[in-house]
Amino acid sequence: MAKKSKVADIAKQKGTSVDEVLAHLKRAGISATDAEDSIDDALVERAYAASSPRRPARGARGGRRRRVVIDAQASRRPGKGSRRGGGGDRGHAEVAEAPAAPPPDQKVKVSSGASVKDLSQALGISTADIIKALMGMGEMVTITQSLSDEAIVILADEFKRTVEIAHAADEGDEDATPEDRPEDLKPRAPVVTVMGHVDHGKTSLLDAVRETEVAAGEAGGITQHIGAYQVVHDGRQITFVDTPGHEAFTAMRARGAKITDIATIVVAADDGVMPQTIEAIDHAKAAAVPVVIAINKIDRPDANPDKVKQQLTEFEIVPEEWGGENVFVEVSAKKRQGLDNFLEMLLLVAEVADLKANPEAPASGFIIESRVDPGRGVVVTMLVSRGTLHVGDGIVAGVAAGRVRAMRDFRGEPLEAAG
Repeated sequence: MAKKSKVADIAKQKGTSVDEVLAHLKRAGISATDAEDSIDDALVERAYAASSPRRPARGARGGRRRRVVIDAQASRRPGKGSRRGGGGDRGHAEVAEAPAAPPPDQKVKVSSGASVKDLSQALGISTADIIKALMGMGEMVTITQSLSDEAIVILADEFKRTVEIAHAADEGDEDATPEDRPEDLKPRAPVVTVMGHVDHGKTSLLDAVRETEVAAGEAGGITQHIGAYQVVHDGRQITFVDTPGHEAFTAMRARGAKITDIATIVVAADDGVMPQTIEAIDHAKAAAVPVVIAINKIDRPDANPDKVKQQLTEFEIVPEEWGGENVFVEVSAKKRQGLDNFLEMLLLVAEVADLKANPEAPASGFIIESRVDPGRGVVVTMLVSRGTLHVGDGIVAGVAAGRVRAMRDFRGEPLEAAG
């Protein structure tokens, strides 16, 4: 697997600023938006090599062969090739003439996951020449096979072209979702992300809430790690996104998508505000979501909730009782104290936000995590934010596409629909 580095780490290695690194990547057609984005090291080196004087072009033989990774998992585009066994997908059958080439100094926009044929049309290079170049690098491909972003950049460099790779999330219009009629909107469960400094009890609080609510219901215990789960309090649902670090908020800034409705920041009553607490506050403010402060470990002898409140005022997080806008709750995950009040406050904040969605609309949402299961194939944890998803529905996420073969809730129980 290719090694990846964050943009911030690349800037440190190069002794330059994050903006300078982003500019280099953009010129090379590599999509990156902020310091937290991770980029393949090979692509980074190629981006910097592209800004250096070019080496003389080498001959077709005798040169060092470069390994290109082809995205074999990318979905084939509909209507781009013939059926398997038809004999039409042989590479040379459709390679009669090279398309018109763009001016040498023009940056060409190429979609992520483009096929050999798509790249040929974009660069003005015949498919035969592209396939020949790939063969010289040790890759056997057909004209309808999708290419990885790395392969597209390398091929563009080979033919002295400059490309900008466009991803589906970048190309799509975020405002393309049709407006729902007010009468179609129904209240929906709030989505809550819990963050905090290491050892302040974030995981303990999540586990305490989950165990308490599961024990109160009829469902069995949770036996495996999941990326999201729901609890029911006073007959109303709350969805918790259990995302390590701040990945949910990073995705929000990069895609402009509001995954989380409420941010809960856990602060230890005996430890106070720490560096990761400040980082969590910054992420929540950048996402423009309500912040609920959970002061944990109030059972400790040296607990000082008032000190924590005073420290947080320095970061414009002020308790409601002090004339501010933030809800503060005191809890003890270890002693199971204050959990009901914590959940009630989350529901109160959600009620003020008036969260609604149209359950009859086509399903849309966010992929929280994905993995390949040996027995079930590709398995994803999906948060449906609008509409209802049914078994058998098609799904498109970026350049990947598939169909829902089966669904299960966070307990592992089978579902026919979710939303």
